[in-house]
Amino acid sequence: MSTQTAAPDVFLDLKGLTCPGPVLGAKRMVDSLESGQVLLLVSDCPGTHDDLLAWAKQTGNQLLKTEKMKDGGTGYTIQKGRTESHHPNAILDIRGVSCPGPIVEAKKLLNGMQPKEILKLVSNCPGIRSDITGWASATHMTILDTVETTAGEFAFYIQKN
Repeated sequence: MSTQTAAPDVFLDLKGLTCPGPVLGAKRMVDSLESGQVLLLVSDCPGTHDDLLAWAKQTGNQLLKTEKMKDGGTGYTIQKGRTESHHPNAILDIRGVSCPGPIVEAKKLLNGMQPKEILKLVSNCPGIRSDITGWASATHMTILDTVETTAGEFAFYIQKN
């Protein structure tokens, strides 16, 4: 958990609501925020922490801080992640696979795609950032964007030429 704090843009008190209610409320609220804005969600449901961690990992949002609140419940400071600027035609989530696995699998997928289609490759392989840059250049693929979704985890938007 990060120790950085950001002043919340929105406050949502969902004490008394059982899981999955708090994470669903957080999702609705975060969906209405701009990238980088922060929600402070307060919940007293014991499963909220695990639900929020899983949801944040899947959505690219970030759980910045968790703290016990004076008036009861736990406060969860959530920052909305970047909104995708590229709309992928295919997504390859290959976290946990060591290099060169992510590139090998991306190549297989891209071979079956049409020119100008976009693959979103998600990987946490150490060295993937430099490996993918060299591979894309050698194979005439275009990396449209690289987003560090969490520390050491990247999403690459690769366009087939």
